[in-house]
Amino acid sequence: MTLEESKTRLIEFGRFAEERCAGKGRKPETFTFLGFTHYCSHGRNGKFRVKRKTSRKKFAKKCKEINHLIRDMRTKPLKAIIKKLNEILVGYYHYYGITDNIQSLNSFHYEMMKSLFKWLNRRSQKKSYKWDGFNDMLKEYPLVRPRIYVNVYAR
Repeated sequence: MTLEESKTRLIEFGRFAEERCAGKGRKPETFTFLGFTHYCSHGRNGKFRVKRKTSRKKFAKKCKEINHLIRDMRTKPLKAIIKKLNEILVGYYHYYGITDNIQSLNSFHYEMMKSLFKWLNRRSQKKSYKWDGFNDMLKEYPLVRPRIYVNVYAR
C-alpha cells in the first residue's frame, strides 16, 4: 500500500493546535473526511472540541442535484413533489444531522425552498406564488424541518 503524495499531508490539529498556530500567525487547519469538514473549536464551557460541518463540495453538489430534480418534476402534482423532497430531506438529515451542524442543515433547507419556489413559479407564464402564498402552501404540504439526529458527545 502506498500513500498518494498529492492527497497526504500533515496538519496542525488538536487541542493545542490553536496555541501553536497563533505563534506562527495563522489559524489551525481543517480537513474533510466522509463529507464533513472537521475543525478545531471550543464548546460552551471553553474546552476544546472537534466540530464538524457539511463539506462545501458535498453541500453544493446536493443543492445542484435537488435543483435539477425539482426542475424535472415541476409538471407533476405538488403532493408528489413534496413527498419526494421529504424523502430526500430525511435521508440528508439522517446523514448530516450531527452535533454542531445545524447551521448547514438550515442552509440546505433554505436553498431547497428557494429552488422549489423558483421552479413552481415557472410552471406557467405568470407567477404561481409570492413568498406569502408559498409559505401558506408549505403549511398545507410541509417540508421536513432539519434536526440533529446524532449527538457525538452523548454519554
